[in-house]
Amino acid sequence: MILRIFLFLVINFAALGIGGYFTGKGVPSEWYASLNKAPWTPPGWVFGAAWTSIMICFAIYMAFAVKIVRNLRVLIILFSLQWVLNVLWNPIFFYFHHVATGLVIITALTILIALFCFRYWSNLKAKSALILPYLIWMIIATSLNAYILWNN
Repeated sequence: MILRIFLFLVINFAALGIGGYFTGKGVPSEWYASLNKAPWTPPGWVFGAAWTSIMICFAIYMAFAVKIVRNLRVLIILFSLQWVLNVLWNPIFFYFHHVATGLVIITALTILIALFCFRYWSNLKAKSALILPYLIWMIIATSLNAYILWNN
């Protein structure tokens, strides 16, 4: 179990690292600072703390899931798609400034995380609570992206 958790931690934090690399200056950038942001936008430090917590919980969730879920192939495909969408959003939004495309990506990622939550709930039961922070954060992040699109 510890080895599976470690493996998913490495994979999850690799996604954050790659996405972060393409974010550039990200939140403190002049472009982002000049945007009209939602009143519920958290301070910059919250993003790092939230993603760290989310990826730790998600690694533990996936470590349980690969052991319990019957169709491992589907689980890995969904996980891989989640990974790609997670990595893609940062450069699309922060580097290329494609806010609308970012909204499409983040909406797809939110739906995918909800799919994880509900599809595997019966297999993972209470362990599914480990993915709830990811789903909640994605709903918030999607709303922030949508606000920026509609108000800039």
